[in-house]
Amino acid sequence: MDPMTRTPSEIDAAELKRMLDRGETPFLIDLRNDEEFRRWRIEGRQPLQVIHVPYYEILAEAEEDDLVASAKAYARRHWVDHLPREGRIVVVCAHGGTSGYVAQGLRELGYDAVSLRGGMIAWGDHYEFVPVVEEEGLAVYQINRPARGCLSYLVASEGEAVIIDPLRHAERYLEFARRHGLTITRVLDTHAHADHISSGAELAEQLGVPYHLHPYDAIHPMDVLPATFRYQPVYDGQEFRVGRATLRAIHVPGHTLGQVVYLLDGRYLFSGDTIFVESIARPDLGGRAETWTPLYYRSLLRLMELPDATLVLPGHFSRPQEADARGRVAGTLGDLKQSNEGLQALAAGERAFVDFIMGRLPEFPQQYVDIKRVNTGLLRPSEEQASELELGRNVCALAEEAA
Repeated sequence: MDPMTRTPSEIDAAELKRMLDRGETPFLIDLRNDEEFRRWRIEGRQPLQVIHVPYYEILAEAEEDDLVASAKAYARRHWVDHLPREGRIVVVCAHGGTSGYVAQGLRELGYDAVSLRGGMIAWGDHYEFVPVVEEEGLAVYQINRPARGCLSYLVASEGEAVIIDPLRHAERYLEFARRHGLTITRVLDTHAHADHISSGAELAEQLGVPYHLHPYDAIHPMDVLPATFRYQPVYDGQEFRVGRATLRAIHVPGHTLGQVVYLLDGRYLFSGDTIFVESIARPDLGGRAETWTPLYYRSLLRLMELPDATLVLPGHFSRPQEADARGRVAGTLGDLKQSNEGLQALAAGERAFVDFIMGRLPEFPQQYVDIKRVNTGLLRPSEEQASELELGRNVCALAEEAA
């Protein structure tokens, strides 16, 4: 059969993610420029083979105006010894345009090649709602934005719902609530995020419900200017009801001065940017690492007093492998005490912990300053500008070693 009739021309982000979750390893051709490729790329549970060639290099060798013919000629010259004859090839560009020409050229050469519909923009905007808890009177969903490694949560009980750390696309939460017959009663941010744009204030305004943030994080740490939107201050020990369930706020400064975590019914800890599955957070995104790191040390000691059975639900992950077989990124506090290097560093005392942190701070992403401006209402980007600010995987966790 002619490959043009049996091979689809495109794959969407959801289908690609399902392939990766099954452990499949499509061969990738990435046509983006060097900087974009360096900042982020598609990752799976298994290592993926990838050829990275900026599209302009293909055009530079083109001997005719036909883009498909140019792609075929380039593939014959450079790729025939590297591309698999069996298995799927996924061609990726920024928006899903140029990748279509290259994928078509490869199909005409007999390869099973598809273009990622919408490109890396679509990959970056893909969300998944993963059940964490579904029991009588209580449900918890982890909302995963795989490309960025960002996690948020919806807690539901008796038809009511609370959103914790909503990501940029507010409509995803509204649609999920409508489908499940849930009424969102309040929105909580664990802190003023630096790595992604929160839709917290926007969601609350649309719904006419309270938006909660610790007042210390309602001030931009560099500009020292107050937030321009309405919010209700969170205080340590404050409790919020959602149906039959109770969320209790615990103020744990360190990643930010206003970082809080939320403990659900004494069993589930929405840890924001305090504890991740494989690491802990960086305290320098407000520009005051040396001052905030001792606070972080004391905050983590406070969280270590929670029962070992507490299920930690973090705000980020660094690798797809952190998800379990059900797709959840989570771990009991007892298990994390044994496996998480950052938590183990607490045992050496405050001075050694400070040295541990300061020796592992990754490069500071300058766009994070503007993202914090957006998240305090000081900057209002267009949709295109917002996407540009959020390009790349989050880097809120410590690196294994300083660069």
